[in-house]
Amino acid sequence: MKKILIPIGVAALLVSCGSDDQVGAKEQSGDVVSSIDADEELPEDLKKDLAETRKKMKAEEKALEATLTTLKFDKMRHDFGDVKAETDVFTQFTVTNTGKRPLIIENVSASCGCTTPKKPEAPIPPGKSDVIEVKFKSKPGQLNEVTKTVTVTANTKEKTHQIDIRAFVKQ
Repeated sequence: MKKILIPIGVAALLVSCGSDDQVGAKEQSGDVVSSIDADEELPEDLKKDLAETRKKMKAEEKALEATLTTLKFDKMRHDFGDVKAETDVFTQFTVTNTGKRPLIIENVSASCGCTTPKKPEAPIPPGKSDVIEVKFKSKPGQLNEVTKTVTVTANTKEKTHQIDIRAFVKQ
């Protein structure tokens, strides 16, 4: 009898725990929307200060957007193929300013010390191109397939962009 009651009790417990409406909670998705106006309860002088601060922030956002541009790379990945261990290999990624403002490459960084990128120093005018040079040299004992990422930071809406290199390191 115990062998029958224990599984039935466990099943009843599981069924009762799985019910959604026990606490009145319902699963929903989407944006959280509040119908409470937090500004409503503020004194008038604070409401005025808040409105001025919001206006300044919008003006700053607009000014920032006016400095942004777009870019395009000639390739997103370079494959060195087979390379000899601990040997320098080089490639270039051509970056073109496809926007209406000067493109400023603020920084280029590699995911590993075995990869050394070099960024253009001067702003790139609209419609013009420059190169990001990338040197790869495998570390001692670093063999087989190696994939590394170079992160480019620029004055674009998507502030960071990633380009990749790949090599198959042989003795």
